[in-house]
Amino acid sequence: MANNIISTTTIILILFSLFLAGKSQPFSTSLPRSTLRLERQNLTRLHFFFHDVVGGPNATAIRVAAAPNTNTSPTGFGAVVMNDNLLTVGPEPNSTRVGRGQGMYASADFNNMSFMMVQNYVFDEERFNGSTLSILGRNPIMSPVREFPVVGGTGVFRFARGYAEARTFFFNASNGDAIVEYNVYVLH
Repeated sequence: MANNIISTTTIILILFSLFLAGKSQPFSTSLPRSTLRLERQNLTRLHFFFHDVVGGPNATAIRVAAAPNTNTSPTGFGAVVMNDNLLTVGPEPNSTRVGRGQGMYASADFNNMSFMMVQNYVFDEERFNGSTLSILGRNPIMSPVREFPVVGGTGVFRFARGYAEARTFFFNASNGDAIVEYNVYVLH
């Protein structure tokens, strides 16, 4: 009888502990803005140049995928390019480095030269060192000015939102290299 009581008590304790362990956290909880220091937001303008080196032995943008018709398409539809491009203060590649543009772009339009851009700007400039901004959007590369939404960020740019404007500063038609000027306006 004593063994039955101990066994029953043990089973009840095990079931009770499983019940407590199985309690989940609520799906959502309202938090005061001060919890994450969100009372005040900064508006920052960043200006830099994105060096997209497609040709040569030091390429920083490399095609990693293509559709069956990419090479015959007038827009290169289906080409996917991964990049790890230098970001600098000025248009010269030896200008002061502020970070890297890492991500991908893909030809996503049958009729016009337009890329789908997915980029993380990874900053190593002193004030923003280790912080990132992420953009996602359509890049109609023949337009004089293109606009992309800033969809997030990390570090100094946590909870970032804003937009980026891109202007082609230089384009080498023979090998595809480009230098693109960016003005980024970000709330963080």
